[in-house]
Amino acid sequence: MKIGDLLSELLLSLPEDVFALISRFLSPTDVCNLSLCCKTLRDLVDSEKIWLVQCEVVKVLPLSEIVQWRAGISSYKALCRFLVEVTKPLVGVWVHQNPELGNVVYVMSGFLSVIGCRIIPQEVGSLGIQEGRLLWSPVFEIVSGFDGSARFFLHGIDRESSYLYPGFVTSIDKCCNVLLLEVEPKRREIERRAEKVLFPFCKLPFCDRRKLLYLVTGHVGLPVPELSLKDDKAKSLERRTMLLKSGGNWSHMSLEDELCYDPIQVEINDELWTHLGYGGDFRHVDDEIQVQGTQRKSLSKYFRSGIKSILRRSNSTGSSSSSAKQQASCSSEIRRFNLQKFLSAGDFVGLSVKASKIKLTSYRGWPSMHETHFALYKLPIKIPVEENQEYAGLWGGTFGWPPGKCTEDKPGKALFLLMLTYEKSQDGSERLLVGTKILEGTHYVMHPNGSAMFVVKIGSPTSEIFPFDDTTNGEEKYGFECCYTGEGIAKGYGFRYPGYKPGSLFVTSKGLLMFVLKETKTVLTLQRLNLEELLKKGVCVSPLPPCLNFTYLTKSHTNVFASGQRTSS
Repeated sequence: MKIGDLLSELLLSLPEDVFALISRFLSPTDVCNLSLCCKTLRDLVDSEKIWLVQCEVVKVLPLSEIVQWRAGISSYKALCRFLVEVTKPLVGVWVHQNPELGNVVYVMSGFLSVIGCRIIPQEVGSLGIQEGRLLWSPVFEIVSGFDGSARFFLHGIDRESSYLYPGFVTSIDKCCNVLLLEVEPKRREIERRAEKVLFPFCKLPFCDRRKLLYLVTGHVGLPVPELSLKDDKAKSLERRTMLLKSGGNWSHMSLEDELCYDPIQVEINDELWTHLGYGGDFRHVDDEIQVQGTQRKSLSKYFRSGIKSILRRSNSTGSSSSSAKQQASCSSEIRRFNLQKFLSAGDFVGLSVKASKIKLTSYRGWPSMHETHFALYKLPIKIPVEENQEYAGLWGGTFGWPPGKCTEDKPGKALFLLMLTYEKSQDGSERLLVGTKILEGTHYVMHPNGSAMFVVKIGSPTSEIFPFDDTTNGEEKYGFECCYTGEGIAKGYGFRYPGYKPGSLFVTSKGLLMFVLKETKTVLTLQRLNLEELLKKGVCVSPLPPCLNFTYLTKSHTNVFASGQRTSS
């Protein structure tokens, strides 16, 4: 017998528990590939024990929560599908440039779901960040079906009442860095093969994309079952059932039979076409415009059209205005044709969310963002697993000394969230630690999103002394361990380019970072944050209208999310 056959028999003869232990060294993809080898292996790897191990391998939930989630899903294999395809790619910090105070959405695990929670720009009261109650508002939820598939729900407010807007999950890239809110055309019949969208939503003009999103969210709002981030599994399971039923028929839907799940959509017809600002028959397409919109011109056609254009200009100087009108009319018709191509792929349109990986440029970790896309961008926040990047990650804090001390005339201090990252100096000789601002809780923005609040030379510690008294009854309160010199952002030099002044970063034995500007002695005290724990005990406030709630595209220097509440304690 060949060695390969002996190894195969040995593998197949292993007890299930032993094979489960071996599978810890495999990925879910590897296990799926094994099931394709033969029927015996397929039966072996389809066991609950194997897929329970794989759920642990994904490393997005502790074992206790994995077991709890199993109560609402068909199998550990289905659960692993949701963890791999939805939870792992989406969990993290997502941002947008506007408003300048900060637009931070933290995506965390719910119960058989992921929830996007916006951190409201706010002030920290006398209890401090850890003991205070963080203000947040819901942005979206993606809920697991009984088979591990995903359903999307957008949060929003309409006439002072909160609503949910159900939709589709188009696709989620495992390495996604941008989350897009779009409109998706769909066919009505389940058994009918879906047609390819002839013209992508992202290539439509901004005005058409905005009209479609506002039109759909104006039709599909549903009352919101109360959302809580606290660990009440019974209520969470009941709420999930209501969400899955809300998109379909209440009378005959069950968790075991979710084929009827069908988010409320808007019919594609002449009425929709009129609401979008176009007249006439929706299905009618002008042949000449179709040729202009679909044909690619060859080099000779470009040459001929250029000659004709020159001849037309030489014929009459007074014809320039009429030519401009003709070009504008042609552009409008092509835009109309492209919108028709997009809508012709379905019988109705509904909301959709798509997580993609695109090529993004960035400056000090802050991504360059598209100004006209309803999108959120994922920040590359690293976990400090290596000693040489021990300060990397998400930090929060306030200005002032002593830290956290409030007065009667000023009961709160503005909360600042910073992303700390490492990079090399321009000449490559120095290792730098950069503190990038992603949120500030001031009444009117001091520094734009993505500003570097400080940059320090982390590779060269100094023996500088902290400028304030740190002793209580003769004992050090914080215990400073080391200091690094650098620069901190300054005031008074302009909003976008304020300039920098010398400063120092002090590291304490209690895990705090304190950056001090030398000239003004201004102190920014930072502590590492666990946003998930803070949100679970925080206070939920009302969201914005649905599209604005996902992405606030209007540039603003004030707090548009606060709803009159600003202090977290």
